[in-house]
Amino acid sequence: MTQVLSIHGLTKSFGHETVVDNVNFTAGTGEVVGFLGPNGAGKSTTMKMIVGFLTPSAGTAVVCGHDVLRDPRAVKAAVGYLPEGAPAYPDMTPLGFLSFIAGVRGYDGADRRERVERAIEMTRIHDVARQPIDTLSKGYKRRVGLAQSLLHDPTVLILDEPTDGLDPNQKQVVRELIRDMAQEKCIVISTHILEEVDAVCSRAMIITSGKVVADGSPADLKAQSGSGDLDEVFRKVTANA
Repeated sequence: MTQVLSIHGLTKSFGHETVVDNVNFTAGTGEVVGFLGPNGAGKSTTMKMIVGFLTPSAGTAVVCGHDVLRDPRAVKAAVGYLPEGAPAYPDMTPLGFLSFIAGVRGYDGADRRERVERAIEMTRIHDVARQPIDTLSKGYKRRVGLAQSLLHDPTVLILDEPTDGLDPNQKQVVRELIRDMAQEKCIVISTHILEEVDAVCSRAMIITSGKVVADGSPADLKAQSGSGDLDEVFRKVTANA
């Protein structure tokens, strides 16, 4: 496993409220890290700092050797990011939107077309590729957002609630895609859904009130409960934090 993500003392405060409090961890290729916690725990804020969308109040993130504070463009080139409620131009089709994003990332000609086609294939959105995004279901919009995060074949994927709004069949498609990509990439998934961690993650980190309160494989965390119940571990550590 090659370490590609290193988080050092990451902290974010808004006024007098600290929403992410001295978060530290490392992760490497081959890992799918489930960033687990209740709503408002600090998951999305942490992800936004890692990808350079928010500036940390303290600490930093290093992605593929690039410090997000010193070289944010290099970090963005190495990271694929699916934010919560990923925005897209509603009048564009998925095909047009993905082509536009590929162009913004500097791809042109045959390379641009091949990357768009590959992202459409991977996320299985062929059937809606030429429909206006505004007419798509929430699940398909989520998959369009996932497709844009894959266009540049990033080393690190940061996915905030990647299966939000998907029906059971669509969730299975996305989970299979994550498992397929996991051998070559470092993937961090934010979720509040415990079954998501069991389904795709090799490691689970539980965050509450901005602090990491547990970190280990799903099997290790289950063993802590004595009953093999991840839900029980989650309730205990978040209650005691």
